[in-house]
Amino acid sequence: MNSQIKARTEGQLWSRDDLYDVIVVGGGPAGLTAGLYLARARYRVLILEKDDFGGQITITNEVVNYPGVGRTTGRALTQTMRQQAQDFGAEFLSAEAIGLDVHGDVKTVHTSRGDLKAFGILLATGASPRKLGFEGESEYAGRGVAYCATCDGEFFTGKEVLVVGGGFAAAEESVFLTTYASKVTVLVREQDFTCDATVAAAAKNNPKIEVRYQVELQGVTAGQGGLREAAILNRATGQTETWRPADGGTFGVFVFAGYVPATDLVRGVVELDDYGYVVTHGYLETSVPGVYAAGDLRAKNLRQVVTATADGAIAAVELERYAKRMSEKTGLMPQRPASYVYEQSTAKTNAASLDATAPAPASAKRSADAAAAANAVRKSSELFSDATRQQLNVVFGRMSRPVTLALELDDTPLSTELRGFIDALVALSGGKLKSTVVDGEYKKDDTGRAVFDVDSVLPAARPCVRMVVDGEPTGLAFHGVPSGHEFNSFVLGLYNVAGPGQPLGDDLIDRSRSITDPLDIMVLVSLTCTMCPETVLASQRIASLNPAVRAEAYDVAHFPELRDHYGAMSVPCIVITRADGTQQVEFGKKSIPQMLELVGA
Repeated sequence: MNSQIKARTEGQLWSRDDLYDVIVVGGGPAGLTAGLYLARARYRVLILEKDDFGGQITITNEVVNYPGVGRTTGRALTQTMRQQAQDFGAEFLSAEAIGLDVHGDVKTVHTSRGDLKAFGILLATGASPRKLGFEGESEYAGRGVAYCATCDGEFFTGKEVLVVGGGFAAAEESVFLTTYASKVTVLVREQDFTCDATVAAAAKNNPKIEVRYQVELQGVTAGQGGLREAAILNRATGQTETWRPADGGTFGVFVFAGYVPATDLVRGVVELDDYGYVVTHGYLETSVPGVYAAGDLRAKNLRQVVTATADGAIAAVELERYAKRMSEKTGLMPQRPASYVYEQSTAKTNAASLDATAPAPASAKRSADAAAAANAVRKSSELFSDATRQQLNVVFGRMSRPVTLALELDDTPLSTELRGFIDALVALSGGKLKSTVVDGEYKKDDTGRAVFDVDSVLPAARPCVRMVVDGEPTGLAFHGVPSGHEFNSFVLGLYNVAGPGQPLGDDLIDRSRSITDPLDIMVLVSLTCTMCPETVLASQRIASLNPAVRAEAYDVAHFPELRDHYGAMSVPCIVITRADGTQQVEFGKKSIPQMLELVGA
């Protein structure tokens, strides 16, 4: 059967080039594992993800319980999973699934970038952190109440924190928080932790952690500078106490109380339990034939990365059999990849790499002394790994226009670091990048650090790198050094302003270009934050399409004045300034559709 053969459904013609064996909705460990298994078995599989490939595990700073891997981060682990799936021929698409048609032999997934067709569907949308609803939770989210220790722990250095929860996450993250906090008090609702005893013991035996059982956080109140008091209910006695940190200062609250399944897409499509989880039968089939579920969205007794990958493998094998039956029944055969990277043993790059999270370069150690700064000026081969250079070559090779990186520097070691970083990047670009140092007067203090006005819309904080195309500013800038987790968003920012840019649906392009009044978006980030890059990328992708929009990112580690000015105790912190001068401050990871909704486009 050749690729010209077409099928007819509901009066529409489509070719086998448009048909997949399986579409995986969700790019976390379950979805990535399923993609790997299906692609390795030579089935055509597409992994669909609306946010960041990798899922919730990407915000975990340390993973030590995945078999065969001694110690890693959640992002590093899932980056490897994605690369494996990609090397076997799995396809990837950054888009949001907005509806399903699961009737018939060929099913349809409606997405923000058009309709997709497949024999089988794997639901792997995962879950999101559960909000408890205590008094002040919503009001102080991002200003003392947080849900990601990796992202926000540093904001509470030297302060006390409360951790709410009694499961794996609460136990593990409470230990991680001792890196920053002077003391961690864990509030467990039950009589003991509900996780593995070994994991719980690490928290129980840590001298900086106090565990209180049968208690419940009822509310928090704030004063000057942050949270000041917490109301804690003793469930055994029924008494409520007012808790304050020992030093009488401010404190933080980290909530790790489980997750809410991301099942809105399939509500009314497949069977859900009373808690909203997908009910599966046998080998992970849902109530609808040909639709399977894997990972944290399904009803099960343990939600860990190892069980998610197991789910993905089991569901994939069953979907192989299902897709084969449907192909034999319909006479349709999806277009198979001619070859894949694993077979060829060549460089692990293809078009999907542009939507991937690029490996972060080795970041130079931050230091206030000149010696450390001088050490930061290194050869590109020392700054960027072989894998990173390969992916950079792909991006640079596809850029349609050169980009000038305009550097605004001061007399600090950080400026020296930024210049060395950019010089190394330019050297790898094959002429697609060049850099220039912008002259101009600015105020500086006795240390040589530039002084800036925190009240200005987009403060002129130095050092800064701005993207310029054809002599015109693009509205994209990064204040600090765009390394760590922000390296990916910076490189994709270059690709987006140079063109052709990451593909977007016509609706998102039209919405981005519909903004007519000047709009300024400031994103406060941390280089250790795994949720910040998507927010930076979303705001800057909009700015790359519309000259009325400016989107600049600031590393709060180097510009704490901005953190204090906006009362930010969580990242990403988004400050939107409209043409009339009104400001809106928001917190949390935002995709492009979410950012457009936030700005009213």
